[in-house]
Amino acid sequence: MDNSEALLQGKSRDDSSDYNKLQGILNYRIRNNKIIFEFKHAEAVIKFLSADSFRLIMAHSNQSINYRSTPAVIKHNLSYDNFDIKEKDNQIIIETEKLLLKVKKDKFLLKVYDKKGNLIHQDYSNHALGWKKQKVRAWKSFKNNERFYGLGEKTGWLDKKGRRYEMWNHDTFVPHVDDTDPLYQSIPFLISYSPENSYGIYFDNSYRSFFDLGSEGQDYYSFWAEGGDLDYYFLNGPSIKEVIQKYSNITGRMPLPPKWSLGYHQSRYSYYPQAEVEQLVKTFRDKEIPCDAFHFDIHYMDEYKIYTWDEDRFPDPEAMFTNMADNGIKGVTIIDPGVKRDPEYKLYQEGMENDYFCKYLDGKVFIDKVWPGKCAFPDFTQSEVRDWWAGLQKDYVELGIKGIWNDMNEPAVFNKTDTMDVNVMHQNDGDPGTHRRFHNLYGFLEDKATFEGLKESLENERPFVLTRSGFAGIQRYSAVWTGDNRSFWDHIKIAMPMLMNLGMSGVSFCGTDVGGFTGNSNGELLTRWTQMGAFVPFFRNHCEVRAISQEPWSFGAKHEKIIKKYIELRYKLITHLYNLFYQASQTGIPVMRPLIMEFPEDQKCENLSDQFMIGESLLVAPVYQPDQKKRMLYLPEGKWIDFWTKEIYQGGDHIIVDAPLDTLPLFVRAGSIIPLNKKLNYVEEEKIESLKLNIFLTEDNNLGNYSLYDDDGISYNYQDGIYNLTDFNYQYTDNQIIFNIERTEENYQQEFKDYKLIFNNLNKDPQNIYVDGNNLNEFIYSDNTLEFKVPVVINKITIGLS
Repeated sequence: MDNSEALLQGKSRDDSSDYNKLQGILNYRIRNNKIIFEFKHAEAVIKFLSADSFRLIMAHSNQSINYRSTPAVIKHNLSYDNFDIKEKDNQIIIETEKLLLKVKKDKFLLKVYDKKGNLIHQDYSNHALGWKKQKVRAWKSFKNNERFYGLGEKTGWLDKKGRRYEMWNHDTFVPHVDDTDPLYQSIPFLISYSPENSYGIYFDNSYRSFFDLGSEGQDYYSFWAEGGDLDYYFLNGPSIKEVIQKYSNITGRMPLPPKWSLGYHQSRYSYYPQAEVEQLVKTFRDKEIPCDAFHFDIHYMDEYKIYTWDEDRFPDPEAMFTNMADNGIKGVTIIDPGVKRDPEYKLYQEGMENDYFCKYLDGKVFIDKVWPGKCAFPDFTQSEVRDWWAGLQKDYVELGIKGIWNDMNEPAVFNKTDTMDVNVMHQNDGDPGTHRRFHNLYGFLEDKATFEGLKESLENERPFVLTRSGFAGIQRYSAVWTGDNRSFWDHIKIAMPMLMNLGMSGVSFCGTDVGGFTGNSNGELLTRWTQMGAFVPFFRNHCEVRAISQEPWSFGAKHEKIIKKYIELRYKLITHLYNLFYQASQTGIPVMRPLIMEFPEDQKCENLSDQFMIGESLLVAPVYQPDQKKRMLYLPEGKWIDFWTKEIYQGGDHIIVDAPLDTLPLFVRAGSIIPLNKKLNYVEEEKIESLKLNIFLTEDNNLGNYSLYDDDGISYNYQDGIYNLTDFNYQYTDNQIIFNIERTEENYQQEFKDYKLIFNNLNKDPQNIYVDGNNLNEFIYSDNTLEFKVPVVINKITIGLS
């Protein structure tokens, strides 16, 4: 079935009439944290995970309830049985500490209320759950003011309402426009937002599935799959952040990445021969343009055979990686899943001898074309195949490689369907199924094997994996880039809501190909894209073989100077970014956020798609049109400070700011503390002994705080408690500032020796400064900015003001 046929089959118009639907409840019973409902031809269960989250599963046609989850769901101990249940009139009423559920008995209909009696979610009144042959479907009502976020990698605006979306990982090379769908990632997680309450629905089904969010003006939304179980999780907020935290409790959180992976990555399809790579290393270091990683595309391989090297192009890859390492640059190599059908090729021999490849029910191995020609494909649903694949990383690690870039893993195949035959079987450790079930999991399972193999081979170093394809939970194993974009201005624009929705879908470590992958970039486009890329979690410049070069210096000195400035700014912010990544690893809250996440009561932020927050303090408004010297943007309520000029703005309205080519509009929320370190050529170049703490003051701002995480940036020692947490806070009154430093965890030998405190927009002269009660005489006060240094061991600073 091609995509157009799938979309037609997925259409919702008049499609509900021939579904079998749940009718009257015949009986129900309680088993620990589960309430099991019996129907004439079906069974359903509500399984509570907590007082405000539950799992709902439906079985039909004499099937029994299947509690099996996809690999997206991690093992967890979430269970809640402290609920009361009673019957009243035609309803079964279930009450927890936080929710009230009402289930209509004569025709199954679920409504969810908060404890105050406010309706926050309900099934569609005509029909709630149903099935048609192998299809399963749920229908839900929505409110007029409801917005929808999430769903992973999707084009269009921030709010996904009003369209239908398909979950089927697909190699989409055609130009990505606002209605291109599907793309490479399938994350069936939806966030419903309204000013009163937010909730999430995670549909744990790996078959081809759809979400119709009112595409034809209907007053309901629905989601369905072409096979498998109707199995979804309801996660109440009430805030967006709380929904994301609860979703990541189920699907896992990203591990703390190696600090170097937050730096700038340079890539091309492809850099070769070896001499060109060595010249590239030299150019970056001669020009002092920061860079931490080079990516090697498929031309490094011998006839595109994975885990091989072209000896003519790369006569001594180990020496090349040693030279790169001496210059602070890590190597990341591309790997595709297709294994060339070549009886003299070691990987193909091993795969065939050990029965590692995907095959049909009759035992015939599936073979189809990708870059090397005819290829077989590992069956990553098998643990022994993943173990084999994990072991392949060892030789590359011994060469000096620090990361793997998994591409073409939808899996992409050069045939009319663009992927593997859906009738191919996967063995799945004794629970077999066709590719219809495992297609969306293929890349996810490859990434799992790659991550675990790198982790073992690198010993006490954190691995870096980058993937094009994935499923819910992919954040546990890999960073994500958004695939084959174009050197179009519109692709800067569509990247912002796509990355924000990926972040809200659990995938914080994500980014785009800066400059565009296909087509020719130009100086202005690359400059503007780099400005945005400096604030996107994954920061990589990448283009294809036919495109003109787009390294930072490719378009002349004027553009090179500005591009270098923003790459340097990325590195000055690396301590702050690493801190935000730590928070994401602990809470699931993404680094890059839509404004509605930070300002949930501001209606103007609900579908604001062309600006974003980094953490809770930095507002970024990229320029995404050519020849622009001004930028209109929106500042939410409160005071905001221009990062460059320190000018103070009152929020709550749109403003127009100057945005010449060398200026990215960047604003700091009043009261914020932003750490900045010195400029580095690469993350591990030298210890950061002095950390600047920039405090952004306004006259009516009297409180601020910041919690700083610090570890060695590369090892797993932090899991044994070898890290520091330091809390900074201040109080700003008419006559003084009191600044406190509290070390809540202190188990790591901190690299910082001192803090340089910079109080911006201080409109009163400092009269005296006391550090732990001792007078400090060495300070600078000029242009309403106060600066001084203190050793990291101090606890309290008091600044007297006139």
